[in-house]
Amino acid sequence: MSLTVLPIPILSDNYAWFLRDEATGMTAVVDAAEAEPIAAFIEAQGGRLDWLPITHHHGDHIAGIPALAARYGAKVAGHAADAHRLPPLDLVLREGDVFALGESRAAVIDTPGHTRGHISFHFADGATLLCGDTLFAIGCGRLLEGSAEEMFASLAKLAALPDETRVCCGHEYTLSNIRYALTVEPDNAALRAFAAEAETLRDAGRPTIPTTLGLEKAANPFLHARDAAHFAALRTGKDNFR
Repeated sequence: MSLTVLPIPILSDNYAWFLRDEATGMTAVVDAAEAEPIAAFIEAQGGRLDWLPITHHHGDHIAGIPALAARYGAKVAGHAADAHRLPPLDLVLREGDVFALGESRAAVIDTPGHTRGHISFHFADGATLLCGDTLFAIGCGRLLEGSAEEMFASLAKLAALPDETRVCCGHEYTLSNIRYALTVEPDNAALRAFAAEAETLRDAGRPTIPTTLGLEKAANPFLHARDAAHFAALRTGKDNFR
């Protein structure tokens, strides 16, 4: 099966993600926070939008959904636990459910920590993970509602996916994440190599993501945490890093 995945830069440092199932032509935009640039992108891709999946409830991931749903007749999919603080849902999801975009199918994974009701979407056949603000390139989300134990467990779920999986996260935080990671693992060769690559990409005005889970497992110190306490110390260090 063929799944096209493209980032849509929005707001100051967010990405929404455009998905197209090539077998059927069905499309989706994950975490549609800003209507106009996303609509312009959709028009450039043929003007079709079938689904608006959501990873979590924050405004910088959902604010554009009502306008886009009205404009294109797209359906909205999100976590049952957060239905009360999401736009009206046409499809209510829970862990273990499958989100179908034409012939492309994503496993729904509970990934709390950043928020209580965070989910991620894993398209195994498309080797793609839409992980919102749980896992970032060389980083992870802040613990705004969940605990270190929850986030540690969520990251372990994601790290268990295949190395070739594309990591499609919600923000362009990579250079800041790298600067912190180098204070934690200064001798990490994979991290140093990606640091140089990321600088080149940003200098050219290009996204640093998607990365791959293989890279994250090699270079992301948050995926090297021994346990929840170690993870909590790493997260506190990043929260206080300037």
